[in-house]
Amino acid sequence: MPIDRLETGSLTRHAMAFVLAGGRGSRLNELTDRRAKPAVYFGGKSRIIDFALSNAVNSGIRRIGVATQYKAHSLIRHLQQGWSFFQAGRGEGLDILPASQRVDERNWYLGTADAVTQNIDIIEGYAPRHIVVLAGDHVYKQDYGLMLAEHVASGADVTVGCVEVPRAEATGFGVMHVDATGRIIDFVEKPADPPAIPGDPDHALASMGIYVFETELLIDVLRRDAEDPDSDHDFGKNVIPHVVKHGKAMAHRFADSCVMTGHETEPYWRDVGTIDAFWQANLDLTDFTPALDIYSADWPIWTYSEITPPAKFIHDEDGRRGMAVSSMVSGGCVVSGASVKMSLLFTGVHCHSYGSLERVIALPYCEIGRGARLKNVVIDRGVVIPEKLVVGEDPERDAQRFRRTENGVVLITQPMIDALGR
Repeated sequence: MPIDRLETGSLTRHAMAFVLAGGRGSRLNELTDRRAKPAVYFGGKSRIIDFALSNAVNSGIRRIGVATQYKAHSLIRHLQQGWSFFQAGRGEGLDILPASQRVDERNWYLGTADAVTQNIDIIEGYAPRHIVVLAGDHVYKQDYGLMLAEHVASGADVTVGCVEVPRAEATGFGVMHVDATGRIIDFVEKPADPPAIPGDPDHALASMGIYVFETELLIDVLRRDAEDPDSDHDFGKNVIPHVVKHGKAMAHRFADSCVMTGHETEPYWRDVGTIDAFWQANLDLTDFTPALDIYSADWPIWTYSEITPPAKFIHDEDGRRGMAVSSMVSGGCVVSGASVKMSLLFTGVHCHSYGSLERVIALPYCEIGRGARLKNVVIDRGVVIPEKLVVGEDPERDAQRFRRTENGVVLITQPMIDALGR
């Protein structure tokens, strides 16, 4: 049945998005030493959390809460600088909700469900009809209004956003076992033998960490969970399995609400939770036809945009030519007599003469020294790469000095550089 856009707009106007953004993301190693995973930079000028927030705003949801916890300063500052355009007089707003002993004397959110439970009074103050619970650490474009409409039409107690993944890769996710109607009959957390999609034995439905509830029902379920001493107070481990067992839970396939603008050919959703995945997802954007289109004005990725001068390329002689090919170069960058290929330079990166970068993700305000050669590298914010440093040509030496993944991607941070001179 076609979706009624007027109905969808009414649903999103009376909904609230609650973004869970407190996770560390330990598999990103040193990239999350100073920031939470949702605050990690992505795509040249954005942060990972901008995708969930932009999806909410573009879908028509203008009441948003963001629960923060681990090393939240960078995230909170980003939200204050880039997401302060809501109009309170129109019932809009973005609330930053750090763990703050609101319920009792425990400092921290005990789990994803507890993060919402501790803010029930704020949710009730907005009085939304529906709550869309979102993970703040994935890269994708989705119209939550379509998922909301499907939730209401099905009469479900909870609708879980799901993405199709190969069964062999589903062991790291919460996996939905569904019947032919899409009703969830079992929710299995990181199963050794993931249940297949009916009619598709090679794929499984993995949870995206997106849940739609009618607000009153969610509050009732959360309060019951809060009183259970044996609960981990987690959506995936406790709340969703409880609703599956005692109510009606439906799976919503990402492909049914994925936003594809431009030349995208298939739904794009990435958990950039490892160095390899982070590196690859950023490199995806440099492809001739990117699998994820971030250029379309029809579904913009909102963010804090620094005031910077345009990128500059200087010197034009053999061996010392400022150039970038199949790359993305952000504002404030200076490519001074260096060669940049298949790379992504964030704001304010300075590449000095005779250097070369290939498949490099350089976070803001890095400085690449004269004559440095870097390949398959992620460089943390503000790192100063010494002159003539070579990375990506000697795996053993790279592993001794930096963090090198099994797939050969090297992460470089300033403490690692500082240790070279000791």
